[in-house]
Amino acid sequence: MLIEKLKSRSLSDRREIIVPGDYGITVIYCVEHFIALSKRAIQDHGAFFVALSGGSTPKAIFEHLASATYSPMVEWNKIHIFWSDERAVSPDDPESNYHMAVHTGMLKGIPKEQIHRMRAEDHIEKNADSYEQEIAATLQGRNFDLVMLGMGEDGHTASLFPHTEGLRRQNRLVIANYIPNKKVWRMTLTYDCINAANHTAIYVLGASKKATLAKVLLSSDQFEQYPIQKVGTPAHPALWIADQDAAEDLIAKKEEKK
Repeated sequence: MLIEKLKSRSLSDRREIIVPGDYGITVIYCVEHFIALSKRAIQDHGAFFVALSGGSTPKAIFEHLASATYSPMVEWNKIHIFWSDERAVSPDDPESNYHMAVHTGMLKGIPKEQIHRMRAEDHIEKNADSYEQEIAATLQGRNFDLVMLGMGEDGHTASLFPHTEGLRRQNRLVIANYIPNKKVWRMTLTYDCINAANHTAIYVLGASKKATLAKVLLSSDQFEQYPIQKVGTPAHPALWIADQDAAEDLIAKKEEKK
């Protein structure tokens, strides 16, 4: 098992990073990380509360988890599925994060009442309030065991985009966030919710992310410009999982500083 052989290293008191290898190896590491955390949570409190992300890397992770190789390793009937964010589209729209999870087979063995979809297609502000109540009622004072996140090339994560009102919202778990440059609304977990999670995994794979990854992790904090920089706390450091292509500039610049 990769997860037993590889160790993350600290970047700061709020961030850890691991670069398992190429794309394929890194996806396998992500799968094993998910399985390990699910087993630990179920052993501790009988359930695994996870917020899924959208994007190409989570899609690959979900496909592996649903496969004959990995699916038997997961106690699917003890998992509660939430989402870290969702577009304002119907659940059968190809752009929907929920639709993607269904399409990969990720949700097959999970009881319907334990699949908590973000209803962002209408009444998004009212439904954000309802989703917050649903999280509170389901987790009953616990934090998420895992929040899965990606990083956009602009430094956003979930639907916390640069220079948007959602970056400044406090004392909320879920909000509707308007993204002016896209002229769209999104539903998203807040920093308060994300940073309270027992584990946060940020997946950054592929050469297209290498410049942003280096800027985000090597520059001083600029939360309005790079919202993802605010993820992670000393109590719950965020784990950045990057493949070799995404980490290329980061590694090169660190070598230059030596």
